[in-house]
Amino acid sequence: MRNLVPDLIICFIVIITITIVQLVSNILHESLGGNPIVPPLSEAAAGQPEELTLSQLIDRKSKEYSWLLRLSINTFGYLCVLIPGLLIYKYTRKTKYLERSDKSALSNVVRFCLGNSEGDRGIDGRNADKGVGSKRSSVQECILLFYCLFGLMGSYLTWGVLQEKIMTQEYENADKKKVHFKDSQFLVFTNRVLGFMITAVYLTVKRQLRQRAPLYKYSYASFSNIMSAWFQYEALKFVNFPTQVLAKSCKIIPVMIMGKIVSRNKYEFYEYITAIMISVGMIFFLTGSTDESKTTAMTTLTGVLLLTFYMIFDSFTSNWQGELFKTYSMSSIQMMCGVNLFSTLFTAASLYMQGGFYSSLQFAAEHPKFVLDCIVLSISSAVGQLFIFYTIATFGAVVFTIIMTLRQAIAILLSCLIYKHSISFLGVVGVFIVFLAIFLRVYCNQRLKAIKRRHAAADAGAGKPRLNV
Repeated sequence: MRNLVPDLIICFIVIITITIVQLVSNILHESLGGNPIVPPLSEAAAGQPEELTLSQLIDRKSKEYSWLLRLSINTFGYLCVLIPGLLIYKYTRKTKYLERSDKSALSNVVRFCLGNSEGDRGIDGRNADKGVGSKRSSVQECILLFYCLFGLMGSYLTWGVLQEKIMTQEYENADKKKVHFKDSQFLVFTNRVLGFMITAVYLTVKRQLRQRAPLYKYSYASFSNIMSAWFQYEALKFVNFPTQVLAKSCKIIPVMIMGKIVSRNKYEFYEYITAIMISVGMIFFLTGSTDESKTTAMTTLTGVLLLTFYMIFDSFTSNWQGELFKTYSMSSIQMMCGVNLFSTLFTAASLYMQGGFYSSLQFAAEHPKFVLDCIVLSISSAVGQLFIFYTIATFGAVVFTIIMTLRQAIAILLSCLIYKHSISFLGVVGVFIVFLAIFLRVYCNQRLKAIKRRHAAADAGAGKPRLNV
């Protein structure tokens, strides 16, 4: 007879977690003054005022401080997935749950999430990314390059324009009342859900759905990924889009720091010089850019703080993903699928706790234009990620970096034209310094690689025995 006790303990952990989430949500709702004070939406609902969700209560707080409250609640929602997962992981290891001969639906799920994938070793994910590698003509190379160029430009320029529109512009409902959309978490959720569905369908068609790494390994990169995405969206409430774009260029610095900490990487002298140039350019831009709607010292400081957190979490994501690629050799699409799966779980748990689904869907029902913007934003984000992987696999990281640098410059120009941002001469100089540093970094990197190849070829030639005739 099969022992049901381990399965019951795992179910008990899940049930306790759901109960705690509901309890904490109710306590927070009461502490924030969750009284039914919203006026009815129609005459038929007169006398039946609608009760505010936790997400709506947070939105009623001051903008300068509500982000901190929402961040705390978001983090608690993520921990409600991470901590039970850790407890189940420790329990299964201690009791050797995965080694049991008898299987159930629950044990199969646990094994899929926590066990090592032994099957499908014949498919090397990294080779799957690169394809057959057949030789292409110059015309075919040009066509492919323009395909990647327009794909990356189109998807990410669309994503940037819509990102700024959703987070900074007002939407008008049927009653001509204008209001901002405030829940960044819902945007992260929609982006990750669509990204997961697209990659899952692709891997199913290609028969690469079985992951080479234990599924839980993706949770670390997923956590840092959704945190960086949330900070990125939230920062637009305090700083303009051109500032955010240039700040992304500065993430080279935290990436280098994280590389030292996580992967023990060593960096060349020119990398430190270009990092300093980017920092100086960013300071010039922040000093020389003005935005009448965001002029207080508090909003500027908050925006810079949010962008700093964005860069820290984003740099951890790239370094952790690099370690996973080295260890398990999965494909980029498998990485995207695994990370988006956990991102969906994390953000769904947080939105459920705050009532974010209800408030965001209610906003969508009242503002149809928001629905279209949200859908296009999510599609452009998912398609853009696919173009990133394809471009790097086809032309390498250097071509990709050049394309994305050009995209950043055009994105700043588009934002200034569409949303009327003003930048002084000092700000323009800062932009020039940042992009000069990026191109200098790419040039020095390629130059150094060429020198190393020549030295390697010379050493190989010197080592060969000569034939005396």
